[in-house]
Amino acid sequence: MNKRVAIIASNGGLFDAYKVFNIATAAAATDQEVTVFFTFEGLNLIHKEVYKELPIPEGKEHFKEGFAKANVPAIPELVAMAQEMGVKFIGCQMTMDVMGLEKEAFVDEMEVGGAVTFLEFAKDADVTLTF
Repeated sequence: MNKRVAIIASNGGLFDAYKVFNIATAAAATDQEVTVFFTFEGLNLIHKEVYKELPIPEGKEHFKEGFAKANVPAIPELVAMAQEMGVKFIGCQMTMDVMGLEKEAFVDEMEVGGAVTFLEFAKDADVTLTF
C-alpha cells in the first residue's frame, strides 16, 4: 500500500507555494498518495490569476532573481506538474463561500470540499504537514 501525505495549505505567499508544491511533488515522485487542502489564503496558490504573481515577504525580493537563476519552475508550472503526478487538490468550500469565490476561478481538476472531505483522506495519512 502506498504511503499517504496530507498537506494543508493555509498561507498564500510565494514561499508558501514553493514549500507546498516542493513537498507534494517530491512525495508523488516517490509513489506516495498526496492530497493538498487549500484553505483561506492558501487558495491563492491555485487561483488562476493570483498564483501568477504571489507576494514575496518584504525584504526578500532578491529571492525572485535567485529562483530564476536556479531555473526553479514558476508556480503555475509546479501546479501543473503536481497535477500531472496525481496530486489531488481540495479547495475549502467554507472559505470559498466566505470569500465569494467560485470553482471556475481555480485550476482545473480541483475538487471542492470541506474539512470532512480532507479528514477522510488525512485520517490514514503517514505524513501530515501544514504550510
